[in-house]
Amino acid sequence: MNDTQKYKRIVVKIGSSTMTHDTGKLNLYRLETLARVLSDLKNEGREIILVSSGAVQAGTAKINFHRPTCTREKQALAAIGQCELMFAYDKFFGEYHQNVAQVLLTADVTSQPISRRNVENTFRELLDMNVIPIVNENDTVAVDELEGRNFGDNDTLSAIVASIINADVLMILTDIDGVYDKNPKVYPDAKRLSVIEKIDDEVRAMAGGAGSARGTGGMATKIRAAEIAGRANIPTYILSGEDPENLYRIFDGEDIGTVFMP
Repeated sequence: MNDTQKYKRIVVKIGSSTMTHDTGKLNLYRLETLARVLSDLKNEGREIILVSSGAVQAGTAKINFHRPTCTREKQALAAIGQCELMFAYDKFFGEYHQNVAQVLLTADVTSQPISRRNVENTFRELLDMNVIPIVNENDTVAVDELEGRNFGDNDTLSAIVASIINADVLMILTDIDGVYDKNPKVYPDAKRLSVIEKIDDEVRAMAGGAGSARGTGGMATKIRAAEIAGRANIPTYILSGEDPENLYRIFDGEDIGTVFMP
């Protein structure tokens, strides 16, 4: 048995650029595939927690709004889009006989001991109920993500969630298939790093900026998430979300993506 088979409690994060088309509309095929794969992994006896971005993009597309230019517009669009997201997830997961729950969090809630314990209790109860929690930041009251501040991205949120619930592994699905020694979009000879044992200044220097106009994070936020998860002794995988079946390949022991060891 390869080491990945022992992972039973899994946090999966999917970013905006991975779950939407270039038009900004939801990539329904990809979301349906993700729901099928996660449902199948759950049927194997694993516990699944999904951290999902995409609310602003879904809201923008739903009402055919122009690209938002201020925080208030983004907050309103996130409120509209969160309904659209949960409708899609409820439909797709329901096709595989899975129940889902919406969990909206803010950084201040997870940093206060009593509130953090309440969040932990909610997650544990949902998992005991055989429900898949779907997590996003509450953009109506927490604007860090919308304004592009580092702490507000969902990569960081996914690592915090993984730490709170004592997950076995964090898997971040993104628009690039791992960490490279240099930007593969610029340098054809860039090499993917299969395993990163330690996050140091050299690794951080590989990060660069935001990966997509449709997301608030880039490789830097994913490395920061791996650091947070690592402090809780949780490994972090970064892999391409273009094909959600890559999650199967990880559990089959294939060498894809990049894993940060705690």
